[in-house]
Amino acid sequence: MEDVESWPTGRLLSAAARMVERRFDRFLADLDLTHAGMITLHHLESGPLSQRELARLCRVTDQTMSRTIERLARTGHADRAEDTQDRRRTLVRISVKGTEALVAARAEEKRFEKDLGYDAIRPQLIALIRKQL
Repeated sequence: MEDVESWPTGRLLSAAARMVERRFDRFLADLDLTHAGMITLHHLESGPLSQRELARLCRVTDQTMSRTIERLARTGHADRAEDTQDRRRTLVRISVKGTEALVAARAEEKRFEKDLGYDAIRPQLIALIRKQL
């Protein structure tokens, strides 16, 4: 392995992110959930949303969100329902299975933070990202 101390900061951040994401993806796979699906469930936790609203919140295209919603519906993590206020609109809502998976994923994420010791850098990462938004 190369001397990681010589790596530029961007490469360090990228490598660390990939390592953490791979570990978390393995856990999510056991829940039949993807990272994109978990992010979507996070936004659905506060109540039903349209596909377009979800795409905006998740910062993806409508087509990408359509595929994510389709998978969540197929695995039972979310379902679609007609908007009672506007019958032309379909809303997506989190299911009981989706809520349970989200709770489990959050608990595992906390364990990852503690196990890997990256809870100390979390505030710095948040500040870095907020600066760029």
